Amino acid sequence: MTKGMSSWGKRHNKTHTLCCRCGSKANHLQKSTYSKCGYPAKRKRKYNWSAKAKRPNTARTGQMRHLKIVHRRFRHGFCEGTTPKPKRAAVAASSSY
Repeated sequence: MTKGMSSWGKRHNKTHTLCCRCGSKANHLQKSTYSKCGYPAKRKRKYNWSAKAKRPNTARTGQMRHLKIVHRRFRHGFCEGTTPKPKRAAVAASSSY
């Protein structure tokens, strides 16, 4: 039997399908585990020996829904329950009348 081009035509079964957690084609159908993110394990699969693989999936690389709000609050010292100071233009316009 040859292992080259002639055997490629016989390959029509899928071993991996799309992952529901990371979206890559990494779900092994017979193992029912995901090779890229490790689903259904609770912790996401990541290793220190592959810095390139960690890079696009670390913190501060996505939408940062929560962290960008925290960063904005940090700049103003986490103030809560106060009204904002009026803008200078609004103060100048009201004083000119």
